[in-house]
Amino acid sequence: MRIISYNVNGIRAATRKGLIDWLQTNPADILCLQETKARQEDVDCTPFHAMGYQDFWFSAEKKGYSGVAVFTKIKPDHVELGNGHGQSDQEGRVIQLDFGDIRLINAYFPSGTSGDERQQYKYQWLNECYNWLEKLKKKHPQLILCGDYNIAHQEIDIHDPKGNKNSSGFQPAERAWMTKLFESGWTDTFRKINLEPHHYSWWSQRFPSVRLQNKGWRIDYINVTSALEKKIKEAYLLPTVKHSDHCPVYLALK
Repeated sequence: MRIISYNVNGIRAATRKGLIDWLQTNPADILCLQETKARQEDVDCTPFHAMGYQDFWFSAEKKGYSGVAVFTKIKPDHVELGNGHGQSDQEGRVIQLDFGDIRLINAYFPSGTSGDERQQYKYQWLNECYNWLEKLKKKHPQLILCGDYNIAHQEIDIHDPKGNKNSSGFQPAERAWMTKLFESGWTDTFRKINLEPHHYSWWSQRFPSVRLQNKGWRIDYINVTSALEKKIKEAYLLPTVKHSDHCPVYLALK
């Protein structure tokens, strides 16, 4: 099972930048997209279908905002939209698919960069998500949680930890939430394999030189529960793939 998680920052914009051509190289069996900024009926999915992908969407009520989608060549046994939390579901942040005994969760975590109100909602969302995942693990021990977490966990995951110590996405409480997640039985699949610094998945668009200089953050993850840890085969980032301000994250399971 080859999985890619990718915040495309607008699926229509990413398509104009060559997303379809890249997918024709067959990089994955399952493609989990965040921040689609579109509804299913707004996008011509014919090219995806021609490559053998089925598509499942959960879009925000607000047009052109947030949203997640999964394109998969493996037929899911079950698809579930949302996670039952009102505002999260209104913003189209979670979609779940079952493949045999494995449940795949594609999530777009809130960002707190636009102000205190959204930062407070981010903390609310994180708390709701953690409690929901704890319950879900009892029913589905083999979980994959992929997406844009909007959190850089450790200093190794951000180019300027000192300068960003108070920035949304690297605040102590956010980082502590990630630590709590991993201590509760989750594995950071990328760090399981790669312990080297300077690997990032997002670069600010405000300064074009930032990506060239690799001054980024690793805020996109594919994490698995301990029941799947031994099945990790490959895990890496694809920073040279450029249809977005993020890059794809890759995981292969045995």
